[in-house]
Amino acid sequence: MATNGSALEEQIAQWRTYLRRRKAFRESDAEELEGHLRDQIAALTEAGLAEDEAFLVAVKRLGQLDALSREFALEHSGRLWKQLVLAPGSGKTRVGTGRNELAAVLGFAAVAALAVKAPELFGYSLEDNQAQPFYARNISLFAFTPLLAYFVWKRSLDLARCLWLAAICAAVGVFANVYPFVSGGATEMLTVLHAPITLWLAVGIAHAGGRWRAMGSRMDFVRYSGELVIYYVLIALGGGVLMGSTLMMFAAIGLDVEDATQLWIMPCGAMGAVIIGSWLVEAKQSVIENMAPVLTRLFTPLFAASMLAYLGTMAWTGSGIDMEREVLIGFDLLLAVVLGLLLYSISARDPQAPPDAFDALQLLLVVSALAVDVVALAAIGGRIGEFGFSANKTAALGENLILLVNLGGSAWLYARFLLRRGSFAALERWQTAYLPVYSVWAGFVLVAFPPLFDYV
Repeated sequence: MATNGSALEEQIAQWRTYLRRRKAFRESDAEELEGHLRDQIAALTEAGLAEDEAFLVAVKRLGQLDALSREFALEHSGRLWKQLVLAPGSGKTRVGTGRNELAAVLGFAAVAALAVKAPELFGYSLEDNQAQPFYARNISLFAFTPLLAYFVWKRSLDLARCLWLAAICAAVGVFANVYPFVSGGATEMLTVLHAPITLWLAVGIAHAGGRWRAMGSRMDFVRYSGELVIYYVLIALGGGVLMGSTLMMFAAIGLDVEDATQLWIMPCGAMGAVIIGSWLVEAKQSVIENMAPVLTRLFTPLFAASMLAYLGTMAWTGSGIDMEREVLIGFDLLLAVVLGLLLYSISARDPQAPPDAFDALQLLLVVSALAVDVVALAAIGGRIGEFGFSANKTAALGENLILLVNLGGSAWLYARFLLRRGSFAALERWQTAYLPVYSVWAGFVLVAFPPLFDYV
């Protein structure tokens, strides 16, 4: 792993090569310009900035002296945030050698892998169908508690924040396990779905390194979340190939290792991959992170077209929405994906850039999702009016109302931005300020819904 000093020299060399490629420099001119750059970096680091951050600011300032240097800043500044080693604004990210970092990561991954097997010591076997509800309610704890510990170590969080994060994990664990759920009931399923949302807020607080209130820190967490999904999917695909190959090789010598694969490799690998994926995102060791904005641009028009086709077909046929539990969950997941596309596109966009065609497409996606949400709310309200409140319908009503407010506010702010009557920063502030609402609602469902609806 490169040290901070060598990383800075690599960035300066990249800047120098860029200038010489674009313009014939006398060596003395190049040295003089580089001297100005180094002076700026030295002044900024003395003021408290990290070297990577100082380099970015210095190049932009130097752009006032040289037009090509300014072009370099414009071209590269959007990518330089990916090279920052510090936690967003925390100033307390633990930096060590590659070997020490890797050893720590493997240790946290091993803890996550063993955590999912630990309940077997108390008679909760993965093979036992009666234990499946227990694992479903606690799967997010097995995955996210070691992840929280990793970020606590990585960000060197103080004792007070550690205690708060531990209290959130403990509360989720208590309310997921002490209630006398009716097996397979609606409130148990709601607990399964809402526990990870509640815990993800704790992960965000740890990831922010103590600066969760800052908009930039929340946007960095959005970027991290999007990149982690991509890394995790790639790791899962590789794991699937590994398990298939393992089964094939052992079958060739007459041994059946399917049970060992399903009971050990799959669950332990799935938990450990959360830590490994997070470490890869933090390390920024490849270009996979650049895929997230590309995928956002690919799927935004596809999702917009899909929802417009659905709305048009529903209007043409006059068909209503089936209000079965699986359908409600499916609609909420669809709207959550749309919200994820919106969040990640916002986090990856230059807020100073003028509106373009993709922004108009984003507005179309948001308006389409808003219309789908209104249709779903109308159907939910009709069912509640006809049959009364149930746990599923009440949870769906609350979640869709929360989405309605978020999507409505986003559509309004996006429209103002496209009409040049508002700034893109207003849309960023709206989204980052709204993020905790989802976890607060999830926590309320987790704690209050089981007793409210008699644990059914």
